[in-house]
Amino acid sequence: MALSAKLEMRQGQQLVMTPQLQQAIRLLQLSNLELNEFVDAELERNPLLEREELSAAPKTVDDAPDSVADGSSDRADDAWLDLRKPVEDHAGGLDADFGNVFQGAGTGEPDSNGPMSGMSWSSVTQRMHNNGDEDGDFDSIATAEVSLRTHLSEQIPLTLQTPADRLIGQYLVDLIDEAGYIPPHLEGLAERLGAPVQMIEGVLAKLQTLDPPGIFARSLGECLALQLKDQNRYDPLMARLLDNLDLLAARNLTALKRVVGADMDDLIDMIQEIKRLNPKPGLKFGAVQMQPVVPDVLVRAASDGGWHVELNSDTLPRVLVNRSYYTRISKSTANEKDKDYILECLQTANWLVKSLDQRARTILRVAEQIVRQQDAFFMHGVQHLRPLNLKTIADAISMHESTVSRVTSNKYMATPRGIFELKYFFTSSIASSSDGEAHSSESVRHRIKQMIDVERADDVLSDDQLVDRLRSEGIDIARRTVAKYREALRIPSSVQRRRDKKMGERLGTVI
Repeated sequence: MALSAKLEMRQGQQLVMTPQLQQAIRLLQLSNLELNEFVDAELERNPLLEREELSAAPKTVDDAPDSVADGSSDRADDAWLDLRKPVEDHAGGLDADFGNVFQGAGTGEPDSNGPMSGMSWSSVTQRMHNNGDEDGDFDSIATAEVSLRTHLSEQIPLTLQTPADRLIGQYLVDLIDEAGYIPPHLEGLAERLGAPVQMIEGVLAKLQTLDPPGIFARSLGECLALQLKDQNRYDPLMARLLDNLDLLAARNLTALKRVVGADMDDLIDMIQEIKRLNPKPGLKFGAVQMQPVVPDVLVRAASDGGWHVELNSDTLPRVLVNRSYYTRISKSTANEKDKDYILECLQTANWLVKSLDQRARTILRVAEQIVRQQDAFFMHGVQHLRPLNLKTIADAISMHESTVSRVTSNKYMATPRGIFELKYFFTSSIASSSDGEAHSSESVRHRIKQMIDVERADDVLSDDQLVDRLRSEGIDIARRTVAKYREALRIPSSVQRRRDKKMGERLGTVI
């Protein structure tokens, strides 16, 4: 058989995803925070894009200060910026009496009896600079919340005397976390500072006497011990109890009583005393601010008995294409390369505006269909949540399942029953023991939690008993599924729950 070369033409169809289509699909699965970051980057890169801002009311001449009308504004600003003039010259112009704030004119020291007593002038000016306060709002500065590290740093000069000890103390302050704890191992710290471990431990022992009690602890037991020592309630029995906190966490009172060497009444009193302590003393000075969830969709009851679904306009970035600017610069551009660049920017800007509009419409369509499918949940609660999958929503709105999956990722819905992720409404189905409708797995988990919450110490339900009760209610479920749902809810086993409830009865309250 002879081999020969020849040309052959074939016609066929092929689905190709353009870069713009790939970017549009990526926009669907971005959260509102990620979307705003993406839009900000595009605004920085593309000169034809601009953010739509609400126009402020123009200031009239009547609203302007008198200095503007007589043309003395510039002179007043120049006088204020002239630092060579004495302070008394500015006091009259500002209509303020600096004698009420400072000890004396030009001293630069705060009044010891004033609202900022105990604060250095440098810290005051630094806070004014950080807050961007041009008018010098001293009330807000005086009432500003003091951080944990600042509170501890102010106590170091009163406790540590030598410069070396203060250096080590400040380093330990920088290592402290928001709860007031430091890393447990000091060997690595000794190597970094070039100081012996005994010296660091001595500094740490002094720092552990600072306010609040329990600070600079390396473990929970040490934190509780420091607080008990501050109250003069630390004794050998309490020390043995703190050494066996694992038994207390396991509610094993019998073993704990034997290890501590106290009778049950004394042991219960000691446990009650420990419960009154603060395991995280550093949180008294505030914690890390958590970013709240901003819903993308808002659902509220309508007057006709239905539900009104709308997008949260605060999360939608508003961008416009500046066509007038494009017309002006395209006429003045003679270089062909620059013209291609401006044209590409225009196409990218038009695509972004169109993609953002399409993204908003798609999210609204999916949200409306979810509300329509889960109407019983919004009316009666989680026990009426229906089984739902992506295909049901995709078929209802004529979209692909992958599109619905991207839309429901990292999106939240604010409802009268709370804020839920859109993925929350998609649950698997559990067959009914009768010929009724299938049950949602989320509603079954809710029912399991309800039955466990009302059980008594002498009648704790095992997993087999939970299965029997659920089947009597028409839910066909296996024992391993009940155990899986119970563990997902972080509910301990029946043996542990029985021990916890008995311990709670002895202590008068559940730990």
